[in-house]
Amino acid sequence: QVQLVETGGGLVQAGDSLRLSCTASGRSGLTFSPYAMAWFRQAPGKEREIVAGINSIGGTIHYADFVKGRFTISTDSAKKQVYLQMNSLTPEDTAVYYCAADSNPSFRDIPSRGYDVWGQGTQVTVSS
Repeated sequence: QVQLVETGGGLVQAGDSLRLSCTASGRSGLTFSPYAMAWFRQAPGKEREIVAGINSIGGTIHYADFVKGRFTISTDSAKKQVYLQMNSLTPEDTAVYYCAADSNPSFRDIPSRGYDVWGQGTQVTVSS
């Protein structure tokens, strides 16, 4: 089984930066090769929404409109890690951020894929 573990969340002030990391671990972690990985977030009282995602084949990247120009997703396939660099944070970015992976091939675009492996989430709180 594969587990995704997110780290890097915390409490910051508006305008600050954070870098989230997600690592695949577990018995199958070293051989885990997802077809896509993504970051989602869920704020209190709101639905979960995709923040950014990346296809492993071709490297296509998707960003939600509300993070374009501020957040950057990247991967290190050798380390089985995916990162989310978040700059110019605002209080509206406060949420639990989840890492997700799609272990199945799909023709769907990044936001529509069936992500089947999820991390436990890491809290990001931005104060004004």
